[in-house]
Amino acid sequence: MQSKLNYKRTFFIGLAFLSISAFWQMYDNIIPLILQNTFQIGETVTGSIMALDNVLAVFLLPIFGAFSDKVDTRFGKRTPFIVCGTVLAVLFMLLLPVADRRQSIVLFVTALFLTLLSMGLYRSPAVALMPDLTPNRLRSKANAVINLMGAVGGVYALIMISLLVGKEDRPDYTPLFISIAVLMAAAVAVLVITIPENKLRKQLAEEQSMEEQPAVESAEAVPGQSVRDREGLSTDSAANAPDQTKVRALAPEVKRSMIFMLLSIFFWFTAYNAVTTAFSRYTRVVWKMEGGSFANCLMVATVGAIVSYIPIGQISSRIGRKKTIMGGVLLMAACYGAAIFAGSYHPAINIAFALIGVAWAAINVNSYPMIVAMSEGSDIGKFTGTYYTFSMAAQIFTPILSGFLLENVSYRTLFPYALVFSLAAFLTMTQVRHGDVKPEKKKSLLENFDVDD
Repeated sequence: MQSKLNYKRTFFIGLAFLSISAFWQMYDNIIPLILQNTFQIGETVTGSIMALDNVLAVFLLPIFGAFSDKVDTRFGKRTPFIVCGTVLAVLFMLLLPVADRRQSIVLFVTALFLTLLSMGLYRSPAVALMPDLTPNRLRSKANAVINLMGAVGGVYALIMISLLVGKEDRPDYTPLFISIAVLMAAAVAVLVITIPENKLRKQLAEEQSMEEQPAVESAEAVPGQSVRDREGLSTDSAANAPDQTKVRALAPEVKRSMIFMLLSIFFWFTAYNAVTTAFSRYTRVVWKMEGGSFANCLMVATVGAIVSYIPIGQISSRIGRKKTIMGGVLLMAACYGAAIFAGSYHPAINIAFALIGVAWAAINVNSYPMIVAMSEGSDIGKFTGTYYTFSMAAQIFTPILSGFLLENVSYRTLFPYALVFSLAAFLTMTQVRHGDVKPEKKKSLLENFDVDD
């Protein structure tokens, strides 16, 4: 019987997410610079191209996720997708700096499209590997490990950008792309060597089978004990859990709260993604920052989010999720508002970005659980999909609109744009009347990092 999380195994499983996070961190910051500085593409078109990965994700992630559920090879269900996707992504992404140096827009667009297709091939299977090989009761801790691994990948990419991107007008990005490609290839190679998927899947099934047998016998000896108790949930949790066999429609007042919650999600993703997508260009044009020095601000924000997860979890358990989210939205809006007045880079800007990281953590830790709380007894899966539809739609919409404003009005519209949508998110959150609960205290510090981004 496996009573504790196998941290070593979970670490190796998380290498896939680490490689994915490193790639997307580089993609969001470097691709816009190449489009603008090498190919002289306007901000609106650049924003449209930057939205392409989210458009493809809407279609590719469900398809390949479902496809990997059905396949069964001697290497496992998910591993073939992870390996093939990584190999293809590495090969195609290494063509991007080549196209940049040759100034070949045809090669660049072709390589970029094929790279994004390759990433879409294994993103869902990589995420699904953890729950495949982890008992249900331990998945919160395991997901925390996976999220920390992803954060490490993102920080690695930012460090490489800071170190390897030169200060010239058109730096050679080849060393940067190679550093990310090496990390991706090495991470997945170690994963394949250390995680024999089929063997571990069979081992987990045997462990769960052995665990269920005595649990059933015990249940027969205790009148009134539910199946959920035998699966490891407490009696209190079972009593409070919704009956998933009877799906009911949301009450009108709950539905109204759900709509405003989804609008809030759309608005704060619109604000945040606009800044993260355009930041590398904004710092160069407005703050006159050279090379990859802009990455230091983003690194501070990432670290700020990581170190705040535990205190944010404690605050949520005291004052509730809604107040914590609204505080995070206001803090984020205040930081965007302050950044409007920064005419050049100053070290104090790092403080603002650290606070943005804290604010984003406060929002992310609590938003999806509120959706789940409102949809209990209804179709939770449906509203989970709706949550990601709204967040993904914002990330498709905002690079295009913010890019249009950057190109046709001024680069200085970036932070006012983010401020407006942050305040819109705050206003819609005031209309959310349901789903606000004080989460139970985490059983371990690690579980505070179990975040659904």
